[in-house]
Amino acid sequence: MRIFRLALAVGLAVLAPAYAGAGTTPFSSVNEALRQGMSAFNGGYYEIAIPALEFAAAENEFMAEYYLARIYADNTGAHTDHSKAYALFQRIADEHIDADPDDDPRAPYVGKSLTALAGYVLTGLPEIGLRPDPERAVFYLKNASTTFNDEDAQFELAKLQLRGEGMETNIPLGKHWLSILSQNGHAGAQAFLADLLWRGRYMDADRPRALALISIAVENAPPQDRLWIEDIYQNIFCGAGEGIRRQATGIVADWGNRYGRKPEFRDRSGLGPLAGAPVRTCQNGEEVGPIPVLGGKDGFDSPPLTAEQGAEPPETRALSYGTVAPGLRDIGTRLKTQPPQR
Repeated sequence: MRIFRLALAVGLAVLAPAYAGAGTTPFSSVNEALRQGMSAFNGGYYEIAIPALEFAAAENEFMAEYYLARIYADNTGAHTDHSKAYALFQRIADEHIDADPDDDPRAPYVGKSLTALAGYVLTGLPEIGLRPDPERAVFYLKNASTTFNDEDAQFELAKLQLRGEGMETNIPLGKHWLSILSQNGHAGAQAFLADLLWRGRYMDADRPRALALISIAVENAPPQDRLWIEDIYQNIFCGAGEGIRRQATGIVADWGNRYGRKPEFRDRSGLGPLAGAPVRTCQNGEEVGPIPVLGGKDGFDSPPLTAEQGAEPPETRALSYGTVAPGLRDIGTRLKTQPPQR
């Protein structure tokens, strides 16, 4: 534990604002600093948010600590500092691990802090001498997953269960969590499960459902996860023939309503969509785009494909165009498993 406490002490020392001893501050109160910091954070003006949040965090203001950690942990920003982020997430976990998940409004943020800590502990942080510790990462994820019901923690825990990293391999339980999260609209779980379905890893391959599920994941994807989710979509889309795409069309129409969960998106750049952004293409030059809707709005009004056109066997089409929702549920929810214990 000494390495964690040392990192925390060093990180918090760095967080002290430069104007702390000047006798005056640009903020009339901690609440005013927090208000200004949160407003700047929501607008994407991190350079303005940081001084205000640092001022409030120095007075142990919980939300300032959390959003300051978010800024420092953001790899896409200009203010990335994982040492500071780790110190703040560790402080939140240490001081608020007993937050009541039913009554304390800080509880969800404690869960997310534990999940962030798990990511650092799993891979290590050389700049502060933090070595990889998968077992400790699992400890954090189990707390975040079961106590605070953090979906990202459940997703990361499911991947570790499949790989047997930091814990015993438990493929049925890993698939169970991926299935539940996918049904709940978690884009990362949907993309990861789609990749497994496409490759037939840990389960029988089901390429139409894989394409349908990754299509939903792309629509659900938050900005920070969009790149790797689109990578999976490109791989599956380009590898899917006309028959598979045709079957997936009908599934997407149904699953989009059942398992879609559009993220709250805020464009922090102020630029809007960039003109001339690179377009993804397959090796044959085909542009990667959404699955075309063939015929009616649900894809059911088009004439059926012939076998020469790549049609799937009738029993497969019945599953794809009929009761498709159980296909996703059957991946995991029929398994007699229990959630991981704290």
